[in-house]
Amino acid sequence: MPNATTRADAARAVIFSPLEGAGRAELVEQRLTDAIVAGVLRDGERLPSEADLAKFLGVAPVTAREALVALRHKGLVRTRRGRDGGSFVTYDRDASTRMLEERVRALSRIELRDLSLHYAAIAGMAAEVAADRASDDDVQSLVEIDARADLATPGGARRAVGRFQLEVAAISQSPRLVHEELRLQAEAGALLWLCLRDQEYRDRSRESRLEVIDAIRAADSTSARVATTAHIGSAVEWLIDEKVRLEAASDSPIARHEGSSP
Repeated sequence: MPNATTRADAARAVIFSPLEGAGRAELVEQRLTDAIVAGVLRDGERLPSEADLAKFLGVAPVTAREALVALRHKGLVRTRRGRDGGSFVTYDRDASTRMLEERVRALSRIELRDLSLHYAAIAGMAAEVAADRASDDDVQSLVEIDARADLATPGGARRAVGRFQLEVAAISQSPRLVHEELRLQAEAGALLWLCLRDQEYRDRSRESRLEVIDAIRAADSTSARVATTAHIGSAVEWLIDEKVRLEAASDSPIARHEGSSP
């Protein structure tokens, strides 16, 4: 099974892989933003040069440059000149929270549910196949990931979910499922698992892991898939409720007054 270093390297490989479709600056910006907010690209980390970034993502150098300019305006990247210069990640927790909330408001309920369907299709299939292929050592690796999970903080809980689901995908022995799980974690994990800011959902995430472990141990592919997809569905329902709350807050008289203040 992949160790922590392998997982980190694989996640970065996905982030710096060619974009699908037209290589617009907005797509480059969104991919890097999601990776920074999710913690895959860490505070202080040096990004590839504009030329290398363009080559890795399959876009024009001017497109990479525009994306980096946008990230600097967001406060997620700073650029330093000189021999030791370059573009460096500047992670700010409060700014990241605001950006995630803006993204929740910007996405429609249909888009959020479509995200749920996509993620559930990948993770659910990985769990189903893993239940058929897992060895005793594989099950033990899942038990150990759960035992090491830090449920005291949202970030710790999110990392535990990501590590567990990636391990399940690895147990499925499908490189495509592993790659897609990594891609979804890098691009949507921070958004999807916003619910883990609530202790109730952090506790639920552990209950879900234990259900999946039991199902894989019993070679019960149906139960493994159902437990996985139910966990994702619950997270998206929380996101939709959060979207309603954020929209109501932005429409309140106090919020409108603050927005109009100089």
